[in-house]
Amino acid sequence: MPIRIFVTGGTFDKEYNEITGHLYFKDTHLQEMLNLGRSRLEVEIRTLMMIDSLDMTEQDRVLIADQCNRSTADKIIVTHGTDTMSETAKFLAGRVTGKTIVLTGAMIPYKFGSSDGLFNLGSALAFVQSLPQGVYVAMNGKIFNWDNVQKNKKTGQFEEIR
Repeated sequence: MPIRIFVTGGTFDKEYNEITGHLYFKDTHLQEMLNLGRSRLEVEIRTLMMIDSLDMTEQDRVLIADQCNRSTADKIIVTHGTDTMSETAKFLAGRVTGKTIVLTGAMIPYKFGSSDGLFNLGSALAFVQSLPQGVYVAMNGKIFNWDNVQKNKKTGQFEEIR
């Protein structure tokens, strides 16, 4: 069965407008990233939204949970902005069962060339295949349970809640 990837936007998919200096969304870079990483996994990609996670609403999270529940896949990756990733992980853990769900994202947009996104996507693909059912966050080669993760905004890293 293919791995389902739900795209929600976040830094993963942001692009830079050289004229205005603003970051914006155009389209997901997921297929390009999978090709670059020479992934041979069977995946199905579906874009649910293209937003900054700071703009994500409860209604958006309901949509993500609904799509996870409706999916026939039992292995799901959700690309997500880092600022509210742990909130969405908590939301999904309370509403989706019987599946392995891994949320991942990037601190630097993929199109910048020095992004951590490619590594994080590869890690998420490995983790989703090897972890038991549950909801997790995968960032920078580490895996966190949904109820024991936070983004440290001073260091720009994800860490366990102490």
